[in-house]
Amino acid sequence: MKLVKAIIKPFKLVEVREALNEIGVQGMTVTEAKGFGRQKGHTEIYRGSEYTIDFLPKTTIEIVIADDLVGPAIDAIVRHAKTGKIGDGKVFVLPVETALRIRTEEHGENAL
Repeated sequence: MKLVKAIIKPFKLVEVREALNEIGVQGMTVTEAKGFGRQKGHTEIYRGSEYTIDFLPKTTIEIVIADDLVGPAIDAIVRHAKTGKIGDGKVFVLPVETALRIRTEEHGENAL
């Protein structure tokens, strides 16, 4: 099992969720986040005053999936989150030692 963590632009969430659903991903955790990468934020003018927006809005998606779904999941995320512009995001893949469904006490991939 792997934890796939993707940081994407917020307006791409519905498209990415639908693509992941199509390949068989049954659940995910979504968190609103703020951050920056290479773009380092930007400067705006509001009512004549200039100010810097250091942290840009992002959405974090976390899914724990079986090893055989990792490749298709990454492909779906990249294909549907990509705009071709700076700030499209990142995808991280981490190993998951075990999983436990609290309600039924199922372990491993059965808990997914």
